[in-house]
Amino acid sequence: MDQRISLITLGVRDIHRAAGFYDALGWRRAEAPDGIVAYDLIGQTLGLYPLADLARDMGVPVERLGTGAATYSYNVREREDVAQVLDHALAAGAEILKAAHDVFWGGHIGYFADPEGHIWEVAWNPAAPLSDDGRFRWNGY
Repeated sequence: MDQRISLITLGVRDIHRAAGFYDALGWRRAEAPDGIVAYDLIGQTLGLYPLADLARDMGVPVERLGTGAATYSYNVREREDVAQVLDHALAAGAEILKAAHDVFWGGHIGYFADPEGHIWEVAWNPAAPLSDDGRFRWNGY
């Protein structure tokens, strides 16, 4: 597994207020589906996502996420790579929160927690293929 963070997703209770903050910093939004706000960074993307939806996607109660909930996303090149990375994480001591599965926006994802409880999403996003050197960008290169 390469050392990489592709997408940082912040679970937020009020997406409009949260987006307003980043907008006020002068960050420019990337095009994203309704209910999601994304900002392309240098080699990564910061995403804002409703906290209740994030908990539902992971299959855990919202209370487990607590204050400042976040997922760290590891994007892969191929759909099949999601399950392989989850298997690798499990072998390394992770807890699988949700197995690899298709999602509404056309991708394929799964979730694991590291031994300290930090939550990672493993994602294949057909609309955002990785660059040759592994960099991620919300809508691809």
